[in-house]
Amino acid sequence: MLRVVAILGVVLVVAGCLTRQTTEPSTFIDGTSVHTINVGGLERTYRLYKPKGLPPSAPLVVMLHGGFGSGQQAEKAYGWDDLADASKFVVAYPDGLNRAWNVDGGGCCGRPAKEGVDDVAFITAVVGDIGRNIGVDPSREYATGISNGGIMSYTLACRTDVFAAIGPDAATQLDRCKSPHPTSIMHIHGTADRLVRYEGGRGEGWAHIDGPPVPKVNAFWRNVDHCGAPAISTSGSVTTSIAGCPDNRSVELVTVDGGGHQWPRFATEKLSEFFADHPR
Repeated sequence: MLRVVAILGVVLVVAGCLTRQTTEPSTFIDGTSVHTINVGGLERTYRLYKPKGLPPSAPLVVMLHGGFGSGQQAEKAYGWDDLADASKFVVAYPDGLNRAWNVDGGGCCGRPAKEGVDDVAFITAVVGDIGRNIGVDPSREYATGISNGGIMSYTLACRTDVFAAIGPDAATQLDRCKSPHPTSIMHIHGTADRLVRYEGGRGEGWAHIDGPPVPKVNAFWRNVDHCGAPAISTSGSVTTSIAGCPDNRSVELVTVDGGGHQWPRFATEKLSEFFADHPR
């Protein structure tokens, strides 16, 4: 059974969020802390979850919220903190400006796109800030996200060589990606997603995301990574395509038959295992 997490329609109690953020610690303590950095003349914030007993040079997962979401919402919704406790990795939850990300393509999304906000620089700076203050393994840095955040993860793979692997969910690629960096990919998507359509084309919702078909995006990255032909298997409503690539990379597509614009219940654990198997 899938756990529906509506991202392009998240309703948050803003006053409650602001009160909590102002009382949380801003040092790099065990548990959750909130941090502010200046990037491009803008004060930007991110949340960080650091489990107890973290070993030196631990992995880092950057979880990018969807449109109208936030770092706090993402931390509550997707279960990454529990896995971080069990497997000893760090999780960052950056905040998009006005709850959205500029993905450098397709007019998406909101104020960041209209004003040309450099979210690639911001997220890269978040990774750097964490590395200086905690010490993470640069060969095990990963990005995942849902909807607008998942689209942003593709932009990061197109524009930087920071991340060993990305895990977009309910997303597509809008960046023209002229100089893609070899990256392991696990893309999760439902065939009945009406906001970011699996078959491509203009979706419903406030952003009207108009992207290529998801299988075409997957084929693009198989080409980038020089992968072999994918092996395809089906279990219930989930079909998985796995293409092995040189240097231990992999490009995978997990298709949920009838799934909507959502974060499937299995997604966090599946992505965590994929990331662990694919360092740089």
